[in-house]
Amino acid sequence: CCSPAAADDARAVADHLGIPHYVLNYEAEFDREVIRPFVDAYLKGETPNPCLACNSRLKFGSLRLRATGWGAARIATGHYARVDRDPATGRYRLRRGADRLKDQSYFLYELTQEQLAATLFPVGHLRKEDTRRMARELGLPVAEKKESQEICFVSGDYREYLKQRVGEAIRPGIIRDTSGAVRGHHQGVPYFTIGQRRGLGINNPSSLYVVALDAARCEVVVGDARELHTREVEVGGVHLVSGEPVAGPIRVLAKVRYAQAATPATVDSMAGSRVRLCFDEPQRAVAPGQAAVFYDAEDSEVVLGGGTILGCTPETGTPLRSSLPETA
Repeated sequence: CCSPAAADDARAVADHLGIPHYVLNYEAEFDREVIRPFVDAYLKGETPNPCLACNSRLKFGSLRLRATGWGAARIATGHYARVDRDPATGRYRLRRGADRLKDQSYFLYELTQEQLAATLFPVGHLRKEDTRRMARELGLPVAEKKESQEICFVSGDYREYLKQRVGEAIRPGIIRDTSGAVRGHHQGVPYFTIGQRRGLGINNPSSLYVVALDAARCEVVVGDARELHTREVEVGGVHLVSGEPVAGPIRVLAKVRYAQAATPATVDSMAGSRVRLCFDEPQRAVAPGQAAVFYDAEDSEVVLGGGTILGCTPETGTPLRSSLPETA
């Protein structure tokens, strides 16, 4: 989405529709709000999700404020999500997109009531194939454009991007197992993610997986598949779409990565904006830095909110802890 070709495509669509097209320079702000936190998270042994900050701080944050200055009433984006109002409270609700395979509500849980009030998701009620069909019928020049599945500012492997950006800050270290035995060496903690099996360079009778990352000690911790599972997750920086504080315990459906199905869990409040998320069934490869998102247990279409995973307590093995402060 950051290429000159993408801007050209947008301009072509605007010309076709007969509406004005403007290009804003967000280079410095994008670097500060999205890229730097992304890089810093990997250096701290976390697995970041840059789309969250891009949405809440840029698209629906500063862009919305600029658009308001031009007299615009709403911001419309192509996210597969929906917005409505709770008939009982009048508050805005964030809902999943009608196309479950393309649903992007997971990336939007940080939106506030004010932001949702000024947001339009015009394709949120459609399936992807219907969107393309309508685009063809309207003669839009991007009707058959290939969709992007990658991080927009990273071309190829994120590890290569980190090498180019902060390679001098990445240090080699050791790989140890959960018993403390040294099993090998690595070229940098940021090159690994929780659950990773390939590329460890370790000969072992059974498969080993990355179960923890210790950036302070520059260590990668490996273990067996059992040590990847956890029921209890600590989540910080929690935001509820309703704008209200967490008054737990609350039964929810939750997921700790975008591609997984939301499963039954309980959210219980802790100090500050932290909560304890307890799943009914163990979850695999929960990674600090990723988002935990909560959906209404009675209406799974409604996004209640979410936060950043700080750490978790595995069923067995080494606790996974983020370097994020406990008050996050």
